[in-house]
Amino acid sequence: MRLLAPLKFVAGLALPPRCPGCGAVTMEDHRFCVTCWSALRFLGPPWCAGCNVPFAYDRGKGALCAECHQARPRHAGVRAAVAYGDVARTVALKLKYGGRTAYAETVAQQMARLMPRDAALLVPVPLHRWRIWSRGYNQAALISSALSAVTRVATDLTVLQRVRATPSMRGLGPREREKMVARAFRVDPTHKESLRGKAVVLVDDIHTSGATSDSCTRILLRAGAASVTILCWARVLDPAHGD
Repeated sequence: MRLLAPLKFVAGLALPPRCPGCGAVTMEDHRFCVTCWSALRFLGPPWCAGCNVPFAYDRGKGALCAECHQARPRHAGVRAAVAYGDVARTVALKLKYGGRTAYAETVAQQMARLMPRDAALLVPVPLHRWRIWSRGYNQAALISSALSAVTRVATDLTVLQRVRATPSMRGLGPREREKMVARAFRVDPTHKESLRGKAVVLVDDIHTSGATSDSCTRILLRAGAASVTILCWARVLDPAHGD
């Protein structure tokens, strides 16, 4: 053990921890520099009791936003660690396309504070097998596993499957996105019992229009889940500016 300390010191000098946002040297892994940390907008209450969109002030228990007054969503809320912005986007892109798989733990540490108290099972939004083969991993599955390690809530990486490949939805409107993901998901029939009566947390990196999460929620509820809460790293508060 005494030999390991010098080795760690040398490794720290050669490969020091760096800010996930800008790459500046930091004191510890998964820690943001002051500039990037200050640029992140952390989300939480007060928020809409239906969809968890943040409110500027506390409107009282059970208050709903205008959209939820018109129609409550199927899901039990969208909980996001931060609002989508430059730093949040950079981290998500590095994780999703840049091979920075360690950032799954970075974002999971921030998402853990919003874990629902009744959460019984974490389920990541799945990728189609062709996308996994080309990318090498599913970023949502990595985040879900990291969240499970932090919160001790069980995760099932295979219960929800993507059976239809869809092209990138970047630049599409809400209705176009909804049509794109229609019938794209299914629950593995052999895993239905693991869902029955469970408070499920659907894990993803970015929540944009909600088309993907709505489709997944519908499938999970139909398969027997008691409720589905979406938990993600960043939420696009203005869907017109999402990726």
